[in-house]
Amino acid sequence: METISHTRTLGRTGIEVSALGFGCWAIGGEWQDPDGQPLGWGRVDDEESVRAVRRALDLGVTFFDTADTYGTGHSERVLGRALGKRRADVVVATKWGNVFDEETRTLTGGDDSPAYARRALTASLRRLDTDYVDLYQLHLSDADPEQAAELRDTCEEFVQEGLIRSYAWSTDDPARAAVFAEGAHCAAVQHRLNILQDAPEMLALCEELGLASINRSPLAMGLLTGKRAAGQAIEAGDIRSTPPTWLPGFAAGAGADPEWLGRVDALKDILTSGGRTLAQGALAWIWARSPRTVPIPGFRTVVQAEENAGAIAQGPLTAAQLTEIDGILGR
Repeated sequence: METISHTRTLGRTGIEVSALGFGCWAIGGEWQDPDGQPLGWGRVDDEESVRAVRRALDLGVTFFDTADTYGTGHSERVLGRALGKRRADVVVATKWGNVFDEETRTLTGGDDSPAYARRALTASLRRLDTDYVDLYQLHLSDADPEQAAELRDTCEEFVQEGLIRSYAWSTDDPARAAVFAEGAHCAAVQHRLNILQDAPEMLALCEELGLASINRSPLAMGLLTGKRAAGQAIEAGDIRSTPPTWLPGFAAGAGADPEWLGRVDALKDILTSGGRTLAQGALAWIWARSPRTVPIPGFRTVVQAEENAGAIAQGPLTAAQLTEIDGILGR
């Protein structure tokens, strides 16, 4: 079995994180767009969320990724409470750019102005109960590159003021990521990456420019956990129950797509090798793709936290297994 370093360095910053991060979208609870479309993962138990964060800390996870809009501020508050006096032991990433109404828990739009970036950061610091954010990320994936360059410069100001330590763009477009990478304190790009949705161009960019690759949807929104069956209903309030166009693998009212589940089934023997769970195997594939990767699976329970954190000790898949997987998927 190949080994994996238990830590990663965030790009050119020298900031060290665990090789596995935890994504805090799900613990934000329910929220919606103006049309009532759910944007969260359903109901949550805040006390269980706090226990799960603290269990992850005990298991060596030191990187937590959230956003101001997750649960319209709720995720940041829960994370801040869970970290408490251990804040200095972890690296906290959050995002800005979306505008929302906390009272109605509704996303209302976006704002790519430098003035809003400062207001959003001030609000996030308050909710997280901290004096600084380690990694501040633009959450508007398709923002205009020229405007983004201005926001990059604004982030440099935040660094100089001690409000943030580094910054990144959450986008699946390598050309946009390269715009932020021109800044001295740009540390990473957050982008989608999982065994069903590879991102070779983005990984190449991270290697070329010395960026960390922070991987959202590492478990393909739950398809790679083995806990979803074709036609299985998804509870109301969960974004997967009526998936937006950017969320493949699920159909409104029909649950997980049988074709996608068929691909997962074809990979099951490889991913569960060495005593791994399916989810742990999916994370092992990401680590094998690049030494710059930091997957950030979501969680809502202590059990999920323990399973995800347990993947680190298993190490990455082998090069031969990666080749075998590419053959199965026809890549």
